[in-house]
Amino acid sequence: MPPSLKSRPSQSVWLFDLDNTLHDASRHAFPTIDAAMTDFIANALQIERSAASHLRVHYWQRYGATILGLIRHHPHIDPQRFLAQSHPLAELLREVHPMPGLKRTLRQLPGRKIVFTNGPQAYAQAMLDALDVADCFDGVFSVDRVDGYAPKPQMRTYRQLLRYFRLQARRCILVEDSRDNLKPAKRLGMRTVWIKPGVRGSAWADATLIRLEELARRRIRA
Repeated sequence: MPPSLKSRPSQSVWLFDLDNTLHDASRHAFPTIDAAMTDFIANALQIERSAASHLRVHYWQRYGATILGLIRHHPHIDPQRFLAQSHPLAELLREVHPMPGLKRTLRQLPGRKIVFTNGPQAYAQAMLDALDVADCFDGVFSVDRVDGYAPKPQMRTYRQLLRYFRLQARRCILVEDSRDNLKPAKRLGMRTVWIKPGVRGSAWADATLIRLEELARRRIRA
């Protein structure tokens, strides 16, 4: 049975994106994942690496995730194998870049906390351990838990998370670096926080912060 995170009416449930929200994925994680995805596609389809890189980006732009393009056009590819090989944990954990004040910020926020990520479960759990914040979270909802591997911002992914943890949307606060991922959450009735340096707010964000560590000072509640 999935865990129930129902809380007292006064409590919020925080839904945190992982990459570029809890840690700076652009410095090491994303380049490593992109390279591993390209290598996997080149080997699986027996094509040149340049063509594999083009296909990786094309599927991501067209379907919202490379894995969805592979599922649609190359059904012989095992999605779980793709996720595992495109997230080489030993290499990914060689460099980890937590956001400033990460652990302090998480511990100052009242309420339960869940990681909500388009990455696979094994990667998310390993990254939380490496960031030394795994004990701050009550659960992880990853793309490999979603029917059909549907990523954010597909609405059904948010609905499935709510069902899985038996949550009410109005009790949830989504913290994201991607503006597009805020839109379904806002439509469902969640509060939304956009972490984005150097930009103005968005209609889909109840709060826009430059840094994650500002979160504890803003007193945001569901």
